[in-house]
Amino acid sequence: MNIHPIRNEQDHRAALRELSVYFDNEPTPGSDDGDRFEILLTLVEAYEARHFPIEAPDPIEAIRFRMEQGGLTVNDLVPSIGQPNRVYEVLNRKRNLTIGMIRRLHRNLGIPAESLLGG
Repeated sequence: MNIHPIRNEQDHRAALRELSVYFDNEPTPGSDDGDRFEILLTLVEAYEARHFPIEAPDPIEAIRFRMEQGGLTVNDLVPSIGQPNRVYEVLNRKRNLTIGMIRRLHRNLGIPAESLLGG
C-alpha cells in the first residue's frame, strides 16, 4: 500500500492530491482502494487537527450570528435570556451567560450548546 505518515506541508499536499481522485469516484468500502482512501483520509484529518485546529466559537458571537441569520431582535432573545436590559448586558459582555440561559438559547433558538459554552 506504501502509505506513510504526514509529517509536513509537502506530505499533506501530496495526500490531498491523492485523495482528490477518490472524491469524484469514491471507492467501494473494504476494497484495496477503499482501504487506501480511508487510511489517507484518517491521516489527513489527524494532520489538520494538529496543525490547523479550529477554536471554539465565542458564545456572544454565536448569539449574534443566530440573530443575524434569523433576523432576530433583542425582544426575540427575551424568552431565553430575560428582560431587554439583561439581553443588552449579555450582548455587551457585561453579564455572563448562565446555564439556564444557555439551555434556553439552545432549546428556543437552536444555537449549539457547545458554541454557547465557549472555549
